[in-house]
Amino acid sequence: MRLGKDPATTLHHIRKLVAAGFLTAQRARRGARGAREIPYRATMASRHIGVGTDGTPAERLAELSAREAILAAYLGEVADLGLTEVDQVRLALSLRRQDREEFHTRLTALVEEFRERDPDGDRLGVYVALYPSG
Repeated sequence: MRLGKDPATTLHHIRKLVAAGFLTAQRARRGARGAREIPYRATMASRHIGVGTDGTPAERLAELSAREAILAAYLGEVADLGLTEVDQVRLALSLRRQDREEFHTRLTALVEEFRERDPDGDRLGVYVALYPSG
């Protein structure tokens, strides 16, 4: 298998990506050996998952599943490409709460501005995580 994962693990992650809105199932077909195959297509959805404890237990579980799917998708894409193809920046900042909120708001606006610019341009992935760095 191209991904190097067993089918059950792959299906588990595919279901999480579908639930998070990153993949959509296409019409089932018969594979080369006659097995039923379901192809999936990327939705090109962008997703912001914030820190939160609001909502029902099911909603919190769905959010956690989406967070895991986003990270797994990023790690899988980077593993497939190799690190030489990834431009990376790691930055440690010291910000007060209001400055962190401003940074987050401006960063989100910048990403959204570029996402909407040219649908026919080169497709790129962007992964951003804000977390306490100790």
